[in-house]
Amino acid sequence: MSDQSTAPGAPRRAPRRADVAIGAACAASSVALLLAVPVLVAADPEAAGLVRVTPGELGWWAFAAGLVLQGALLAWVRTAPATILVAVAAVGAALSWTAPAGVYGLTSVAVLAAVLLAALRTPVGRLRTALAGAALLVLAGEVVDGVRAEGLTAVTAVLAAVVQSVAIVGGPLLVALVVRARRDVREARRAEQRARSAERDALVQAAVARERTAMARELHDIAAHHLSGIALMAAAIDRQIDTAPARAHEAARQVRAQSTAVLDDLRRLVGLLRDDAEAPRAVESLATVRELVERARDRAPVELRVLPGDRRAPGAGVGPLAQLAAYRTVQEALANAALHAPGAACVVEVDDTADERVVVRVVNAPAPAPAVGRTSAGGFGLRGMRERADLVGADLRYGPTAAGGWEVRLDLPREARPSWAAAAGGRS
Repeated sequence: MSDQSTAPGAPRRAPRRADVAIGAACAASSVALLLAVPVLVAADPEAAGLVRVTPGELGWWAFAAGLVLQGALLAWVRTAPATILVAVAAVGAALSWTAPAGVYGLTSVAVLAAVLLAALRTPVGRLRTALAGAALLVLAGEVVDGVRAEGLTAVTAVLAAVVQSVAIVGGPLLVALVVRARRDVREARRAEQRARSAERDALVQAAVARERTAMARELHDIAAHHLSGIALMAAAIDRQIDTAPARAHEAARQVRAQSTAVLDDLRRLVGLLRDDAEAPRAVESLATVRELVERARDRAPVELRVLPGDRRAPGAGVGPLAQLAAYRTVQEALANAALHAPGAACVVEVDDTADERVVVRVVNAPAPAPAVGRTSAGGFGLRGMRERADLVGADLRYGPTAAGGWEVRLDLPREARPSWAAAAGGRS
């Protein structure tokens, strides 16, 4: 039998106020009951032959001192639960040799408290030896008291002592086990809640990271599309300001228009990130590619081809996220063409003839003149196009053409068969 807190070299802790209060309350209640015994005997003449207590005698004082000692030992039950449990039971067993007749049961108060407190604060597996020792001491004390003070036969005293020791040690032990089980269940639930909270935090962090990536991609697409045009027109202004003032003024007006457009796009993007902002946002899709091409014609000749013509809105059966990816791909491709092949003619083709997919192509001719200046962009536009295509399950391909230009091709799968295709299939 050993206590972890009383191992060699372990610091001894002072008793806590709560434990001192419990020990004092136990001692006070036991002594108060001892003082009340004569009053109770006087009120019940039949008990006079069974209980013989005379306050003030030496045996009475010794018994009272033993009860106080038991209460004092309880103050250290948290520091050394196994040792204190056995010590309290041992004091009770010692008092069986001097206890007045009929009051030995008062020693059980401290033993009950010791078992309960020790089992509540220490795993029962570490208290097995102490519990067995306490039960044997209680059994011995009850046998001695039954034979000495109550005049019972040895067999009767042993049988009665077994029942009493089981009740005194097993009763509070069972209560402590129930309390510990309920406490463990509560702790398990709190741990589960903490785990769920941590999981929610991780999911939120992942969502925030995805949103930050998406926002960075949107900012790059907007800025690259507009600012590349602004840079090219500013370079043209620098060349034309002395030789062709009228064309320089026109280019300056185009710079202002592009600047206003980029500010409007950024304002819409920031407005989407604010819950309290009513930021109108146009739906960017294959149908709005026409407007994108119209704005790009300020920088270079751009032709839009929609197959099979304008009989219907392109992109039927393609989800909104996939259509946004297509719009951003066209936007980025036109921005790259303006940056790397300024003045080159471009063709934007939306092939909507197939039932299973929509094909978007952006092809630019070779640059008529070398690009002005250099760009510090490290291929983030192509990376952004690739990420958008992977997100919606599209196939993206890009590379140089045989004529020396550049081609970007995006195959968008349809989520549902378009109504016109279903009608055509029904007629066949």
